[in-house]
Amino acid sequence: MLWLGWGDPARARELPDQVRALLHDLLGVRPPAAPPVSLAEVRLPPPAPVPVSLAEIVGSAHVLTDHESRVRHTRGKSTPDLMRIRSGDGSDAPDAVVLPGTHDEVVALLSACASARVAVVPFGGGTSVVGGLSPDKSGYAAVIALDLSRMSRLVSLDAESRLATFEPGVTGPEAERLLAAHGLTLGHFPQSFEYATLGGFAAARSSGQASAGYGRFDDMVAGLTLATPRGTLTLGRAPKSAAGPDLRQLVLGSEGAFGVITSLVLRVRRAPAERVYEGWRFPSFAAGSAALRTLAQDGPLPTVLRLSDETETMIGLARPDAIGGASDNGCLVIAGYEGASVADRRRLAAEVLTGCGGTPLGEEPGTSWEHGRFSAPYLRDSLLSVGATVETLETAAFWSTLPALYDAVRRSLTGSLGNPLIMCHISHVYETGASLYFTVVTSHGLDTWETAKQAVNTAIIEAGGTITHHHGIGRDHRAPYATELGPLGAEVLRAIKTTLDPTTIMNPGTLIP
Repeated sequence: MLWLGWGDPARARELPDQVRALLHDLLGVRPPAAPPVSLAEVRLPPPAPVPVSLAEIVGSAHVLTDHESRVRHTRGKSTPDLMRIRSGDGSDAPDAVVLPGTHDEVVALLSACASARVAVVPFGGGTSVVGGLSPDKSGYAAVIALDLSRMSRLVSLDAESRLATFEPGVTGPEAERLLAAHGLTLGHFPQSFEYATLGGFAAARSSGQASAGYGRFDDMVAGLTLATPRGTLTLGRAPKSAAGPDLRQLVLGSEGAFGVITSLVLRVRRAPAERVYEGWRFPSFAAGSAALRTLAQDGPLPTVLRLSDETETMIGLARPDAIGGASDNGCLVIAGYEGASVADRRRLAAEVLTGCGGTPLGEEPGTSWEHGRFSAPYLRDSLLSVGATVETLETAAFWSTLPALYDAVRRSLTGSLGNPLIMCHISHVYETGASLYFTVVTSHGLDTWETAKQAVNTAIIEAGGTITHHHGIGRDHRAPYATELGPLGAEVLRAIKTTLDPTTIMNPGTLIP
């Protein structure tokens, strides 16, 4: 992972001239005042000493305090994270990076850190975009990043039950490679797929681009093991149970605030024999939303189903590899079908889409989307490099609330930023509602954006949306999350934290209101 941006540096690319001209003419974007610093120039605080017992637990080779390791484990990949690290601000760097190799080592590390008042930040792929890797350091003797990359095995496969047990450090591509050898797939393909880990997917309640067909990641978790400062929780022993509240739900979405996920039992599927993606055009976002709702409620439901609004369609963001080349009117829908035989489902879905006012565009838009489906973060980095501030935010609501929520977010952003470029798509649908995913481009700097983000968080809650559909809470969403939970809900969450992590060493400052 590139330390000051996203992914593989070889995949970074220059923006087309017409995009640069659009940024200048429409938004007033100017080149940045200074280029990014080099990795060696990132300013880090002197490392606080960590207990020698940590090296005794994992081996001295797996406790890293060098400059590069600390930089690479500083913050996540949000735009504010990247803007700060590019300016040389490494103030949130951990004092050490510790790499355990087993569940027992994690348990021992957490016990040692609790005794020594050392804060622990679980670190998977480092792809958080909500401040989930920026702990509150105050009152701690030191802070370590607990890098789980050594715990990256497929532990077992129950082919009869179609369950796979993984360690948490397995990345999305590696999980698919391991399962493909058995003719299986997880079917979880979020935009962070190439770098994020299974443990991170669970900790943040991730949702993949094929969620209509395969479900969210939390739907896939049949069991898990959590190492906490107080010991081990092992959860999930049957497909469904009436044995009290499901404690797995306490761990899913917990973002490292209660402990470290060290094992996941995941539902897997037979790998699809066919994959077909296609495009449709609708005259408006409202018309396209109605079509998606019809498919979600009455079927047949494609495996992938997403709708770009008029601006996102015009700019071409739905097809990041072809950005700047789109000029279509209306709104683009991408529908994808995966399985043993997709022809009948595709034909029936086409009848619904046509009946709702859609115009078929053939397979080319779908193939283009599939080819560029993980490219948007690279485009974000290219925009940052020419002086634009680019960030995303997402929410979800019931179908009846969705139009007002869409309008409220746009009004809030325009009120804070003047004349930003605002694009939106629906990419996760349910019988009762859907998500909204916004991309915002502005010439304003980081301070103005962060003020705008606070305002739009408030607007989302007031309009009836959830503060996050799949990015998580981190630090950025803690205040609106407290409002969404209500006082009693926040008190319950704090009580769970006190029980599992009484010395509050786990990812302090994140999630818990």
